Amino acid sequence: MNRQQISPSTPEINRLRAAAALIPIIESGLLESKLSVERAALMASFCGWAVANVPDDPEVVKLAQTVTNGLKRVKIALSPVA
Repeated sequence: MNRQQISPSTPEINRLRAAAALIPIIESGLLESKLSVERAALMASFCGWAVANVPDDPEVVKLAQTVTNGLKRVKIALSPVA
């Protein structure tokens, strides 16, 4: 049986997990107009802070990349339309 081992919980990993969970909440909140731009920007800043200092663990780096990609989508959604 090939089980994937879960990384031990650290504050950094917990922040990344929370940020990863926030991305779809931010995206759907903006799409459905249930989240103000100001609130979404605040939540996005937390996500940015969470990926600022990522440990060298490959699984953590992969999670941080997922958050970074989602954050790029959120920033596009938050940018004013010209």
